[in-house]
Order: sequence, then C-alpha cells, then structure tokens
Amino acid sequence: MRVFVTGATGFIGSAVVRELISAGHQVLGLVRSPEKAAALAAAGAEVHRGSVQDEDSLRSGVALCDGVIHLAFNHDFSTYAANCEDDRRVIGVLGAALKGSARPLVITSGTGMARAEPGQPAREDDPVVGSDVIPRAASEEAAASVAADGVNVSVMRLPQVHDTARQGLVSYAIVLYREKGACAYVGDGHSRWPAAHVLDVARLYRLAIEKAEPGAVYHAAAEEGISMRDMAQVIGRRLELPVRSIAPDEAAAFFGWLTPFVLHDAPASSALTRATLGWEPKGPGMLADLERLEVDGL
Repeated sequence: MRVFVTGATGFIGSAVVRELISAGHQVLGLVRSPEKAAALAAAGAEVHRGSVQDEDSLRSGVALCDGVIHLAFNHDFSTYAANCEDDRRVIGVLGAALKGSARPLVITSGTGMARAEPGQPAREDDPVVGSDVIPRAASEEAAASVAADGVNVSVMRLPQVHDTARQGLVSYAIVLYREKGACAYVGDGHSRWPAAHVLDVARLYRLAIEKAEPGAVYHAAAEEGISMRDMAQVIGRRLELPVRSIAPDEAAAFFGWLTPFVLHDAPASSALTRATLGWEPKGPGMLADLERLEVDGL
C-alpha cells in the first residue's frame, strides 16, 4: 500500500513512517521545509512538498496514494480552538479527495473525546462530546461528515504518547514544573491520564490503515490511566524538585492553560481496539520512560 502521511516528520508521524516502511508499505510524506524533506527522504519515504494550508498539495497527495493517515496538527495551545477548526477543514479536504473510492482515511483525535461515565474509563463505543464542549471534537465531527458522503474514514484517539524525550501534555507540565521550582498535583492527585509508547502507537496506526474498516474508532491506550501524583513524584525525583499537593482553587494560578487537563480524571480503555486489531503494546510504560527522562533535552 502507498500511504499519504500528513505530519510525517513529527514526533508520532516519523515513527509511523518508519513502521509503515518496515512493514513493506510505501510512504508519501507531506513536508514544508527542505530540512524536514531531507530527514523524511533519509527515512526511506517519498517527499511531497506542501502543507495542510495548501489544499492543492493535500489533494495531489491523496491522488497519488492508496490511503491516508492524517497526523498533522498545530499544537500551539494559545490558538487551540482555531487549530481544531482548521483540522476540521483539512479533514474535509482529504475526505472530498477520497470520495467515490474505498481508499481509507485514518484521522487523529484524543481519548478525551469519548463521553465516559464518571470514574469509568472511556470506551471506543461511548458517545462523543461535541466541539462546543471540547474543541478537538471538531476532528471527529469532520470525520462523521465525510463518512456521511461515503468516505472510508476511521478515528485514532490518542492518549499521552511518550518516549524518554517526549510525553504529550506531560512535557508541558515538566517545563512548568521547572519554571515553578516544584512538581504539584491537585488534591490527592487522583486525576489519571492514559498513555502509550510512541512505537506502540505507530504500530496501531499501521494496523488501522491495513484494516481499513469504515467508521472504526480506536483507542491507542496501552495504559488505562497514570495518576498525576505518580507522574509528579517521578518527575520531581528526576528533576530534583519538591513534590507537593495544591488545593483545587490554586490550580489555575499554578498550571495556567493546563488546568482543565490536570483537573480532569480521564482514563481510557483500549479493550475493543485490542480485540479488533490484535494490538498488544510492547513498549515501556510512561513512568518507566519518565524515570529515564532526557532532562537536558527539555
């Protein structure tokens, strides 16, 4: 299969590219800069110059391939809502280019889009929140829209994806902890985040594009939920910073824009994903990677 990958040189995208190529697939990766183009070519992929802002480059990339994995996303949280709406537009363009064919499109979302029962892990078949509640749900709304037009689209919901250098939202918390000189958690620190190693996530994207099941929803959660207290304790030990609990009314002053994420208990199950795709995570857990954190690289 020849797969068009957006975000092909990103943290997850570069791992997906390597996984696809190692499994015998061909990759056409969307890139903007000459430096990233060189890195992509060195990985064995074909370079497609353009960007998600250049809709012609999206359409021409789709036309050259048998399937699409959409990973590109602007992670500037100061413009988060606008970035989510931009992703809605991009998925619409990709879907329109695939309309009338059975070629698969795998789009990216987050496990927090599932409206789980309080205290229960989010499931793949839970109802979906709306973008009026969580802006990132715009991606899944866009997927539903193109699916209604007959496009073969599936959804990959990500947890905190990690290795020893990157840990999803935890990376932002680490920067904050270093600035504040302390590793804080709220209350008893029970809020949980699901997680998965980047190589396990890359393998799951490959399995999803190979399965090409219309309307499927997958949870890339190797670990159902890591508590904020456990993460703070490991990070504090690695950074040699004090670890302390703060009251809920202190959270906003300490965590800023991260506050809603820190306060939200959001475990996620991947039981249905594992049963459907035979996915068995093999990588180290998040706490193990935090123990080996490349501190100087942050």
